[in-house]
Amino acid sequence: MARALLLNATFEPLCVVPIRRAVVLVLRDKAEVIEHGVGAFHSERTQLATPSVIRLTNYVRVPYRTSVPLSRRAVFIRDDGRCQYCARPAENIDHVVPKSRGGRHCWDNVVACCKACNSSKEDRLLSECTMQLRRPPAPPTASLWIVAAIGTIDPGWNPYLGIEAAVA
Repeated sequence: MARALLLNATFEPLCVVPIRRAVVLVLRDKAEVIEHGVGAFHSERTQLATPSVIRLTNYVRVPYRTSVPLSRRAVFIRDDGRCQYCARPAENIDHVVPKSRGGRHCWDNVVACCKACNSSKEDRLLSECTMQLRRPPAPPTASLWIVAAIGTIDPGWNPYLGIEAAVA
């Protein structure tokens, strides 16, 4: 099903809507098209290019989002699906400070990891083994929840989500 990214009047991402909803918002002058997708919608008297990114004409106040929920999918997206120890494709998640040693299940302590690195690290601290992190784990950007919720994104949405590379 085709979808469109919905931006607030201030260009902050709000959600992803079905393409039909996006067209209705544009036709009712509640939103404007920022980026066009492939194809078009036709009626008897008008033609509208398929919207890919739309922006609301009026600002909508959104309740404060505290953080992106921690999930396996979100960790893999944040870490680009790569092991944070050896850069091979990741298959597991690893707690940098093992839970058996008092480590918490939080963004600052969880990384994507391949099976080989996870097995060799076991329940040791990084100082007790020869492994090093490629980059320190940190909470992701607030727009990651959109990517985590829908799985894949249109590459044209990247500038509005603050993502440098396309996420698969």
